[in-house]
Amino acid sequence: MASKTTTRQAKVGNKVPAFRAPATGDKTVALKDLKGSNVVLYFYPKDNTPGCTTEGEDFRDAYQKFRRQNTVVLGVSRDSLASHEKFKAKHKFPFDLLSDEDETLCRMFDVIKLKNMYGKKVRGIERSTFLIDGDGRLVREWRKVKVPGHVEEVLEAVKALNRERKARRAS
Repeated sequence: MASKTTTRQAKVGNKVPAFRAPATGDKTVALKDLKGSNVVLYFYPKDNTPGCTTEGEDFRDAYQKFRRQNTVVLGVSRDSLASHEKFKAKHKFPFDLLSDEDETLCRMFDVIKLKNMYGKKVRGIERSTFLIDGDGRLVREWRKVKVPGHVEEVLEAVKALNRERKARRAS
């Protein structure tokens, strides 16, 4: 039976609907608490799988560059907080992972897709990344992400966003 909960969709150019999600470190992350910072929200299929580990490690390795750009990095999957805590500790991720077991964020960002797994159709997260500006507006999205080179592309987009904001303030 389908859930009757309707979730507003995040659309490029619009403000992202308010959300709160449980996070590692016994926290709850709310979008409103991140106002003033850019936010990179990256969705990945599953903790401790090869592609997801590599992607997380790439964000970890570039983390200080994102921080210097006034940007918060958050990973999201449907895994439990217990799984996230182990994954984060094992790979020394300096950013929080959000648990979306009820798929609220997944629906908001439309990342749940039918995927082929060993010849069977399964519902799963399509690897996707979203860039939200300091005003809470979705400015960029990457869908069907291929891990190699992705984090560098996101970082360049963050830098471009910050240059645009600075130019607007100067004019």
